[in-house]
Amino acid sequence: MTERVDVVVVGAGLAGLVATAELVAAGRRVALVDQEPPEHLGGQAWWSFGGLFLVDSPEQRRLRIRDSLDLAWQDWCGSAGWDRLGDGGRPGDEPASGDGHPPGEDDWGRRWARAYVEWAAGEKRAWLRERGVRLFPVVGWAERGDGTADGHGNSVPRFHLTWGTGPGLVEPFERVVRDGVAEGLVELRGRHRVTGLVTTDGEIAGVRCEVLAEDPVDRGMPSSRTVVGEAEIEAGAVVVTSGGIGANHELIRRYWPERLGPPPREVVTGVPAHVDGSMLDPLEAAGARLVNRDRMWHYVEGIANHSPVWPGHGIRILPGPSSLWLDATGRRLPAPYLPGFDTLGTLAHLRRSLPEHDHSWFVASRTVLGKEYALSGSEQNPDLTGRSVRQVLGRVTTDVPAPVQAFVDHGADVVEADTVEELVARMNALTGSDLVDAARLRSLVEARDRELANGYGKDVQTALVRAARRSLGDRLIRTAAPHRFLDPRHGPLVAVRLRVLTRKTLGGVQTDLASRVLDADGAPVPGLYAAGEVAGFGGGGVHGYRSLEGTFLGGCLFTGRAAGRAAADATR
Repeated sequence: MTERVDVVVVGAGLAGLVATAELVAAGRRVALVDQEPPEHLGGQAWWSFGGLFLVDSPEQRRLRIRDSLDLAWQDWCGSAGWDRLGDGGRPGDEPASGDGHPPGEDDWGRRWARAYVEWAAGEKRAWLRERGVRLFPVVGWAERGDGTADGHGNSVPRFHLTWGTGPGLVEPFERVVRDGVAEGLVELRGRHRVTGLVTTDGEIAGVRCEVLAEDPVDRGMPSSRTVVGEAEIEAGAVVVTSGGIGANHELIRRYWPERLGPPPREVVTGVPAHVDGSMLDPLEAAGARLVNRDRMWHYVEGIANHSPVWPGHGIRILPGPSSLWLDATGRRLPAPYLPGFDTLGTLAHLRRSLPEHDHSWFVASRTVLGKEYALSGSEQNPDLTGRSVRQVLGRVTTDVPAPVQAFVDHGADVVEADTVEELVARMNALTGSDLVDAARLRSLVEARDRELANGYGKDVQTALVRAARRSLGDRLIRTAAPHRFLDPRHGPLVAVRLRVLTRKTLGGVQTDLASRVLDADGAPVPGLYAAGEVAGFGGGGVHGYRSLEGTFLGGCLFTGRAAGRAAADATR
């Protein structure tokens, strides 16, 4: 079966929905192709916490957070650490394009980054509000950094939560797409898995698909891969927005970089099974240049979901700064490897220092558990996802929010006890080995508690907790007032076993600022565009080596918009 449209969009996640919405606005006929059922639009974004990176926003200013484009760009550059710049990568130079001098792997990613930070400091918020997206008034301070002014991390809180979390962000773009279906502009081709790109006279002219058997599974659950037919869709342009490789452990291990230490043997999976990287080979076969494939973003605060949706389903704890972070043997991690500060730095420290063990620990009081342990994901935050003001206010007055308590009651990774000795016994029972010594942990907790006897002290983490509470958002909902963990009024003690949680690739298809896919020489592949994670969220590596958080969804928005507009212009 062959059909003809103006543009094929491959992938019905957030980037694909945004690109399709732009094409609908331009009056183009679009086939939106995805291997999952058409009822489940939104991809990974639907499951997300809905965090967005914004700079100098009204929400920041209301909380007396002073931000600026210059400060945000300094933070982004310090985090990215771009070091793969070619002849076209010097400041002020345009990357080489088809002249025999291909751009460096980082050339276009850096340019995308500058454009994105300017968008985050400018039009982004108004553009979202025009589409009905609203923000939670408290701004979070994610990825607080490595302790240096010009190094990794956010100097100020910039993590803006979408009111409605991931589904709330997906909703306006899905609505435009479904309206496009009703108007005859969009054809939803669910259960179509793209196996190749069609080339005619040197230009991309469509896609070849395997048609998969219908499978009415719930959202996120693995669906059948039984092939029942084939299809070909002709088009004037193809936009690929197929996502990353977070559920493909074989690909993660293949490209795992030495700088992060050896890959863990056991991980929990932070994305549905369909996030498998299956479009990378067809893109490369069509001439696309794949860059920075060794750059990836995985969390070290993963816990097994007590009610899994997909295989190995893990949930990330978004921690406040107060928990003691211990390695598998009970040794405290050094600064800056503190909760919420340096994700990849902590990952590398753990994998290098104790590669034989795949887990670490948070140890805290129940007060910290209730105040500081947020859970990532739309389904773990029914109050925010459901836009319930009453339930959100209840979170502030509740000892431990219900979703967190569910992991205490039913999860496999949380233990509680009234004494250090009992806590350590349960920690060791959980792992089946006597790695943690009770006397050493008691000494560590007591030393930490003594630091709270006055307003001074030399413990770096305690000083950073006090600094965090100068932020109104942290004081209200994210950081517990400093207290002794051994104070029974704040008990019982809590320990949480943490594992590596797979999430994002930071490299991908190299694209120019119009989302055109580039070949090995730096020239555009005619008729081919890419957006979202498959494009490294722009240019094949907009983040460089590290993310500032809230930038993945924003990257899907920004690149999807660019790809949709460029493909619309190309198919007039």
